[in-house]
Amino acid sequence: MHNRNRSWWRLAVWLLVLFGVQQAFAIPREDNTEKEENLKQQASGGLFHRWTFDQPSSEAALGDFSQIGLGEGPTGVWAIAPETQAPSPPHILKAASACQAEFCYRMLVANKLEYEYPDVSVSLRSPGDGKGGQGGIVISVKDSENFYAAIVDLAAKKLDILRVLKGQVTLLGQTPITPKPVEWHSLRIQRDTIISKDVIDAFFDGLLVLSVRDQSLGKGQVGVVVDRNSSLDFDSLHAIPLFSQRPFSAPAAY
Repeated sequence: MHNRNRSWWRLAVWLLVLFGVQQAFAIPREDNTEKEENLKQQASGGLFHRWTFDQPSSEAALGDFSQIGLGEGPTGVWAIAPETQAPSPPHILKAASACQAEFCYRMLVANKLEYEYPDVSVSLRSPGDGKGGQGGIVISVKDSENFYAAIVDLAAKKLDILRVLKGQVTLLGQTPITPKPVEWHSLRIQRDTIISKDVIDAFFDGLLVLSVRDQSLGKGQVGVVVDRNSSLDFDSLHAIPLFSQRPFSAPAAY
């Protein structure tokens, strides 16, 4: 009997210790109010944005954007054009660059809008003018010399993720892609933090094709980019902040 009482006492102590450890290491719950506040801390200028470029003039459609560029050469040309077969008709954004420099990026970034961990997507296509389609999405844009870029080369069927830091271009990752047999393609970029490591994921035509890790840049603007002597058509640009990683309920005990 004495040994049985001792066993029960040990079991009770063990359960109390286990419960205390779980409580100490459990991820705190986050309600809707806290989640919304955490989102606001990740973004400035508003949370959810969508640009369809459907105003009839370039001045009206591009009033919320600024043009910046890295590399010597002519500036980029950004214009609104009618397109009844666009993902969001009746207009699209046409981008063109005549720059011949090795590293030349012409960007259109959203004004007064910054995200730390963004989820950005856009529809794009090669315009068929002989220059090919090379461009994509930029995030964490501080200025023309500091940003991340996801560049799709539709002719070469590849996707690059670049880091530009103080004007120095670094290839963080590259992968071949298989475009679907459609006119318009989708590109989506997410920057997230997982266990104190920042991850950039690139999705092309709905598939996750490339993931890289880098923490050099943080909160910044988002937008679209065209690469070197190239042209590209864009439509339906979306930008939202990613939700924080804390779940609504505590994790299961093991």
